[in-house]
Amino acid sequence: MNQSRSEGVILTEPKTNQSLPKPEHPRPQLFRENWLNLNGTWGFEIDAGDSGLERGLRTRGLTGEILVPFAPESVLSGVEHVDFMEAVWYRRTVTVPQEWSGLKPLLHFGAVDHDATVWVNGVEVARHRGGFTPFTADLSDAVEPGAEAVIVVRARDSRHEMQARGKQATWYNNTHCQYTRTTGIWQTVWLEAVPEVHIKRLRMTPNLADSSLTIEIPLSQNRAGYTVTATLSSNGTEVAVAQARADLDLSPSLRLGIPGDSLRPWSPEDPFLYDLELRISDPDGRVVDQVSSYAAVRSVALDGKVVRINGKAVFQRLVLDQGYWPESLMTSPDDAALVKDIELSMQAGFNGARLHQKVFEERFLYHADRLGYLVWGEFGDWGVSGGGTVGHNQKPTASFVAQWLEVLQRDYNHPSIIGWCPLNETHQHLHDRITVLDDVTQAMFLATKLADPTRPVIDASGYSHRVRETDIYDSHSYEQDPVKFKLQQEGLAEGKPFLNRGHDAVDYSVPYNGQPFFVSEFGGIWWNEAEARQAAEAAGTDVESSWGYGQRVASEEEFYERFEGLCNVLLDNPDMFGYCYTQLTDVFQEKNGIYNFDRTSKLDLARIRAIQERQAAIERG
Repeated sequence: MNQSRSEGVILTEPKTNQSLPKPEHPRPQLFRENWLNLNGTWGFEIDAGDSGLERGLRTRGLTGEILVPFAPESVLSGVEHVDFMEAVWYRRTVTVPQEWSGLKPLLHFGAVDHDATVWVNGVEVARHRGGFTPFTADLSDAVEPGAEAVIVVRARDSRHEMQARGKQATWYNNTHCQYTRTTGIWQTVWLEAVPEVHIKRLRMTPNLADSSLTIEIPLSQNRAGYTVTATLSSNGTEVAVAQARADLDLSPSLRLGIPGDSLRPWSPEDPFLYDLELRISDPDGRVVDQVSSYAAVRSVALDGKVVRINGKAVFQRLVLDQGYWPESLMTSPDDAALVKDIELSMQAGFNGARLHQKVFEERFLYHADRLGYLVWGEFGDWGVSGGGTVGHNQKPTASFVAQWLEVLQRDYNHPSIIGWCPLNETHQHLHDRITVLDDVTQAMFLATKLADPTRPVIDASGYSHRVRETDIYDSHSYEQDPVKFKLQQEGLAEGKPFLNRGHDAVDYSVPYNGQPFFVSEFGGIWWNEAEARQAAEAAGTDVESSWGYGQRVASEEEFYERFEGLCNVLLDNPDMFGYCYTQLTDVFQEKNGIYNFDRTSKLDLARIRAIQERQAAIERG
């Protein structure tokens, strides 16, 4: 067995073929020993007209190959086809391990963009809509242990349909802050063996006030005389144990009280994680199912305009993270790349990120948990019009709510997540009649509050706040002049914060009601030294491949002056609980990152960090 170790948590992982792309277990918070990574070479074919089902692609070999889990638009996939694809097909034959006899084989997909149908040995085993969330197929009726499973996947990704795309361009070229599309499989595919009675995805709720952890344990079914046991450990020492009957409730709930001398709250300064083992036992005490996980205890509270973590005000110096890589697009090239982005952010003085217009791979959140990195979870709601540049994020559908609930279910347990942001930059005039956009905004806000009452929720980041009960209020401002930026933000002291307004100067939002407030997008300073040199050599003409917010700075020194001036406005404002700077890296043509797109150095990080961590920021937490 391979064993990966981080302070406060141990995860054991079986030996895997390290030559596979992304061989790590994709779901660290619910780990079983019996699993098989299916990343690697699959058969592949582009179905430009989405006629493949009629043409027999489900039952024959495919004409090409692809390296899963990289999208066919990416370099690492080996395909690198960046034009629109109405549908794509995958095919792979695997053998279900003989030693899984008596167990149920489950086929997991981390994410497939956008509309997936899966067949195994000719039997349809799954359908799923939504390009950011996982789904699972039970293969019990399609294949026996020791037998071959022919897996066929059709992924439809029409440019003409209303669907959440995030930052994927709905027109051919990358433009401004819209990037290369992702089609089909883009996260790990894997097999797992589970018993008939097994633990489904856990739901862990910390309660720092009474030093406890409540664990809801959804079960596949109930059996007479079965019990479920949870054991919490700290660095190998047992801290708490709880047991409950597993034959009464479909989702037994256990409370683990943590003794005072073992209580170690999770925080950015001390991101401590407890080990957690759960098992189901039959009436004779035999363990039927066992999973490994980890847990943390921490609180998030709102106090006037202050957001407190474990009762302490923590000024959130967030960075906007798009989660794209030049060679692999929305998929990280490897696990180390996820860690590196967090470390690069922290080296620049940020203590967290707004994960923007994308649901990140679950292993990113695992690393954020263990590194003490604050995260706001977000849905990729842009790109809904199915083409064109106008109103591209203004036509949400009911499927948004379903997909967002899947996100909340997947990510609820991660202590690094300290807030939710279902929507981004929706535009709706206050005097307009209620629209589908209002209904979806309200539905996503209420769904979030019902699914997770432990974290603050912002109804929509920037522009149109349509829910009066929103926990957090914010605005976006790319004003580049620090003096004007300060004047813009001064009204917060009188309860009149800067609000995003339409071109007709009409308010988009319901009135501000004293909630915690931050500028959740600012900066975006347009600078790339190499392109600046090219522009100079071209007698001052602009570089067509470059884009950023406002007027590009003329020199690196001017960048520091502008960055410091903008940050100081927010650091010096006692009514702000944080900010989010745009952005961590350049992404394709968008040249406003702290780092280059390939993550190489672009600026003096010591200066960037010093600006953000000056004494005023330290004193505010």
